Amino acid sequence: MPDREDDMSAAPPSDSELRPEPSVWDPLPDWVFPPRRGFTADDLDRLPGIPPHTELIDGNLVFVSPQTRFHTRMLSLLERELSKAAPDHLRVEREMTVKLGRRQRPEPDLVVLHAHAAADLMRTFYEAADVLLAVEVVSEESEERDRKRKPLLYAEAGIPYFWRVEYDGGHPAVHVHHLDPAVSGYALTGVHRDRLKLHLPFDLDIDLTEVTRA
Repeated sequence: MPDREDDMSAAPPSDSELRPEPSVWDPLPDWVFPPRRGFTADDLDRLPGIPPHTELIDGNLVFVSPQTRFHTRMLSLLERELSKAAPDHLRVEREMTVKLGRRQRPEPDLVVLHAHAAADLMRTFYEAADVLLAVEVVSEESEERDRKRKPLLYAEAGIPYFWRVEYDGGHPAVHVHHLDPAVSGYALTGVHRDRLKLHLPFDLDIDLTEVTRA
């Protein structure tokens, strides 16, 4: 039989012990529940608390996953070399969204755009007409979007050049595409593995092996 004195001495649980963690009681942000027809491109600037670098694809919010060292090094190399080679009337920007339509506002990893579009330091996105080149560095999480959906959206919006960068067999591979008006889509003009040497959209010569050096 249990000891009545021990049983009586046990203090009842406090209110704080009975109450769930405070986060359970916090209201969920509005962006957890998308509107019936999806979000619009302008909503990205109005939704409080959305994670940094959130994209909008087909009216749905897309969140950024942790990136690999290859992804980071590849972006740094391309940003540096494109910036060095770009003519004065062009600029290179990293991780800025581009408004392609009412329900489309993806964030390319890099864009090359007309300099006048980059003059406003307070803007949060670019228009498709501002962009000459969009670059996507593919990660495991973004394969479907970067290989299929995003190129279609960029082509439909009239962006002249698109590069898709893959980590292929331990080495970078840059798939270079040019907009073909005859098919209203991109045509592959080459896959570059060790060296990226091009004359369009401007003269470039990049040693891609730098990314994989220790």
